[in-house]
Amino acid sequence: MPTSPSPRRAAKSPAPVTAPAPSRSFWPFILLICAAAALAVAVSALPASIITHFLPSAVHAEDFSGSVWHGSAGRITVNARDAGAIEWHLHPEALLQLRVAADLHWVKGGFVIDGTADLDRHGVTASNLQGGGPVEDLRDLGLGQGWRGTAKIQIKELKAALSAAAPSVQAAVGEIALSDLILPQVAAGADLGGYALKFDDPAITPGNDATAQLSDTGGPLSVDAAIRFSGTDRRCVLSGTVKERADAPPALRSQLDNLAQMHARDAQGRIPVDLEFTL
Repeated sequence: MPTSPSPRRAAKSPAPVTAPAPSRSFWPFILLICAAAALAVAVSALPASIITHFLPSAVHAEDFSGSVWHGSAGRITVNARDAGAIEWHLHPEALLQLRVAADLHWVKGGFVIDGTADLDRHGVTASNLQGGGPVEDLRDLGLGQGWRGTAKIQIKELKAALSAAAPSVQAAVGEIALSDLILPQVAAGADLGGYALKFDDPAITPGNDATAQLSDTGGPLSVDAAIRFSGTDRRCVLSGTVKERADAPPALRSQLDNLAQMHARDAQGRIPVDLEFTL
């Protein structure tokens, strides 16, 4: 007896593809961004004057405007000396790394310096400081009475550790140039020309000693010297040689001749100098 054909099996449809569950790893980043945004809003609402709570005891600021995020202090004093005015603009991304960074604009009379400062638990680092102006506008900060001339500042990095006693310099890279320098006590106030102070210590020794090279850039006095600075006691030692040039004024020649009575000239006519002073 013929058998009836077996029914044809229905083809199975492929199992539906299930999309992978979304990863939850992005949530911490979203929360971090939200927290940063909330912090930025909170900081921008704070008045600039709040920074007075974080200043060292020797520093006093007043005449504030703007916010703590982008503000200014129209008058600053350091140890009761007039230190000019400053404007700052905080970097928001630095707050996420538990540090404070800001662009700074400092003005003292006609002397202006722009740069960046970075403060964390290790200390403070100033970067790309550029500017300058008449040195006589710095007389309130301890510059010698009657000093005149023009200074140009180009400091790539200046790093200092903060301590309860006093800041200690850890790195110093840059140059300070002086032109048309006049010191009333030298050469009867004649123009002494220009000089360059170069320091290139990306890592200063554990004793906190920094060394800078001092040389002239033209004028009646030839100078070739080194200055060693001790950050612990703020002591400077200048060692090198000086020599008058052919166009030196008589007053300068007379002073150098007197100096040569104590320190004899070498074979090239240079007079050795070794001075120690405290900043």
